[in-house]
Amino acid sequence: MAIREEAAAAAHENAQPGASHPALKRGLHVLGTLLITLSAVTPASSVFIIVPGVIALAGTGALWSFIVAAVVGVFMAFVYAELSSAYPLTGGEYAIIGRTLGKAPGLMVLWLILMTQVLIIAVIALGVGTYLGVLFPELNGPVVAAVAVLLGAVIAVFDIKFNAVVTGTFLAIEMAALVVLAALGFLHVERPVTELLLQPVLLADGSLVPATFGAIGIATSIAIFSYNGYGSAVFFGEETHDAHRGIARAILWALAITVAAEAIPLAAILMGAPDLTALLSSANMLDYFLVARGGSVINTVISLAIALAIFNAVVAIILLTARLLFSSGRDRVWWAPVNTALTTTHAKTHTPWFATLLCGLVSAGACFIDLKVLFVVTGTSLVAVYGALCLAVIAGRRNGTIAHAAYKMPLFPLPPIAALLVLVYVCWLNFMDPVIGRPSLGVTVGVMVAAALYYALVLRRRGGWVLRGPDEKAQ
Repeated sequence: MAIREEAAAAAHENAQPGASHPALKRGLHVLGTLLITLSAVTPASSVFIIVPGVIALAGTGALWSFIVAAVVGVFMAFVYAELSSAYPLTGGEYAIIGRTLGKAPGLMVLWLILMTQVLIIAVIALGVGTYLGVLFPELNGPVVAAVAVLLGAVIAVFDIKFNAVVTGTFLAIEMAALVVLAALGFLHVERPVTELLLQPVLLADGSLVPATFGAIGIATSIAIFSYNGYGSAVFFGEETHDAHRGIARAILWALAITVAAEAIPLAAILMGAPDLTALLSSANMLDYFLVARGGSVINTVISLAIALAIFNAVVAIILLTARLLFSSGRDRVWWAPVNTALTTTHAKTHTPWFATLLCGLVSAGACFIDLKVLFVVTGTSLVAVYGALCLAVIAGRRNGTIAHAAYKMPLFPLPPIAALLVLVYVCWLNFMDPVIGRPSLGVTVGVMVAAALYYALVLRRRGGWVLRGPDEKAQ
């Protein structure tokens, strides 16, 4: 009942300059929000970085992995869309969970997302040097990544409309690269899609053998995360016109486009590879495919396009992470001087410039951390966030905190329950991995415990954690 009362004031939005709390300018329509969101998802980077790993695990069964992952993605997109239409706040997941499940779970999610987003920028940026290395093999990867992050932060300080145009332009180049990749496969079909679906094979001891359900299942857990990012549209809720309806549309469209942009090129690669054994045994599967079907010039051009796509993702993720920091300052999570700095907006661009540059500096420094450490720290936090969102939509329906949502998912409660079951399976797979998965689960639990202690020992002693929207009364 207390949560219902706390959420009553959050049913409406208004980010105009006269708002009672620090606010951002509404400069986006749904299309602009969609372009930035897709740039953060970066389908091309997933195809070139994650897809080869899925193929290595499941062989041609990778196509099934991406199909099943798409179904899970639909379930999670329904969850995101309903919650975001109720609370299209720049704090994103933590702002939603704090208003539906309670403030302590909300703070745990804030810490998890903040840690993950800042570090994932570094993980992605390290790919810039890898693909620029096609032309400049002597590049220092961490230095190139740090420079890319700092440049991305400078761009992100500009007006949100300008950033929508920039990321949209880069996204068009990224999508063009995927179209070329798909065309190379579909124009040289070696095996029909029915063979991939009905007789999936993988490489074992140098020979092609039938792909097992277990291998496809493990690969599916990776494919799920290759689609991740469609829910980040909510971070721009306070800058999007008609956000209560528009953010839900942006999320659903982002997932649909992401699935098509990743699954179709995957199918093309598997259908058009000259030799499956050579593809599956290659150290760089995409390089093998592009050279075999398009030649070295096409491979170079596509590699440069992917480097640009990765940089585009860096800009987009800095944009949303800066808004997360801005929201945390508005909610007075930290100490007064820090909160004031994080909520400072640029007089002309109306963007949270200090939060943006701070994000860039920290992420640039993280580019020099060992990649394995970055994977361990960020690996499973998304599982906890997804799980909390599923619980939030179930609780929100029961306690009425999302009763005002403009979008209602179909088939409720099937989507959140099905997604929770898959997340439990993913947790089990990670627990069985002693190298990355199990340590990552430990880090995730540790961060949640630290956030809970901070809430109990700091925020509650101040008189409680105050959640604020742009025009909400303190909650």
